[in-house]
Amino acid sequence: MLERIAGLEAELADIEIRLGDPAVQSDPPRLAELGRRFKQLTEIVAAGRRLRAAADDRDEARRMLAEAEGPDRADLRQLLDDLEEAAETLTEELRGLLVPRDPNDDRNVIVEIRGAAGGEEANLFAADLLGMYQAFAKRRGWRFEVLSASPSDLGGYSEATGLVSGPSAWTRLKHEAGIHRVQRVPVTESQGRVHTSSATVSVLPEAREAEVRIDEADLDIDVFRSSGPGGQSVNTTDSAVRVTHRPSGLVVAMQDEKSQLQNKQKALRVLRARLLRLEQERAKAEQSELRRSQVSGGDRSEKIRTYNFRENRVTDHRIGLTLHKLDRVLAGELDDLSDALVHDERQAQLQSGGVGSPR
Repeated sequence: MLERIAGLEAELADIEIRLGDPAVQSDPPRLAELGRRFKQLTEIVAAGRRLRAAADDRDEARRMLAEAEGPDRADLRQLLDDLEEAAETLTEELRGLLVPRDPNDDRNVIVEIRGAAGGEEANLFAADLLGMYQAFAKRRGWRFEVLSASPSDLGGYSEATGLVSGPSAWTRLKHEAGIHRVQRVPVTESQGRVHTSSATVSVLPEAREAEVRIDEADLDIDVFRSSGPGGQSVNTTDSAVRVTHRPSGLVVAMQDEKSQLQNKQKALRVLRARLLRLEQERAKAEQSELRRSQVSGGDRSEKIRTYNFRENRVTDHRIGLTLHKLDRVLAGELDDLSDALVHDERQAQLQSGGVGSPR
């Protein structure tokens, strides 16, 4: 691993020179790409240098112990044990840094929540999930902007879309994609019986404009009046916008803003994210025969998590983790679940591919 760090040190020095090249500085996408790589390599190289120093100290302690006699040996033995432990800790830290990073790690995140099986109860649960993610974002210092929300008759949401901005937002939120199942007594249940309903969560990396070019000629733009639950009009002007991308068949509607332009801009952000997801899935399918991504298949076909209100329990079925603090999880305390999912992903990467080339 230390031999590999020497190569990364050379790459870091090369990138530092290229960042000062006027041709690179006049190319914003390339400059941003090299800047991200420079930041990543700086962290890896620093960890490698710490490990190299610890390894040198450990080797020196071994040499001294081999030559020592009498009472000095006990002190040197303890010193060597401490240095070996430090080197092992630094090795694990470096191995973690060398795991290939998800190419979406630095992106903003678009979260789409929809009521699924269960009628109005599913819409109410979708509202609970929206509140949970808003609270989780606040706890982690992220910005959560509601792009659109379609209220249902009893105060839930048939669909809600949010944009999350902040460090590690994708790393944490990508594991939320899939079917979320709720078990509780619905407000419409007169006999007190527990019902099972569900909501779906899609998590998309936001596309940068330079990555996904949308030709206006490929779009059908329809405008209509915004409406509230039950069809009640809440806007007397045609400010709501529906954008249809003919080549892909994707449709995005926005109605929360008071102007057509603002709703169109939001719709295009979501459309770019969906187009980026399609392109990433297409590239993945071409490169291998792995399962499709979280939203379009695989894990999406089965529930990922169950929320049981009677037992105040939440269970993540992918990692077999159960917590008896559902009330706190819905209040945004997702850290235990999030930490466990991130750790599980990291361990799977280490076991399946060892240490790969960083992005």
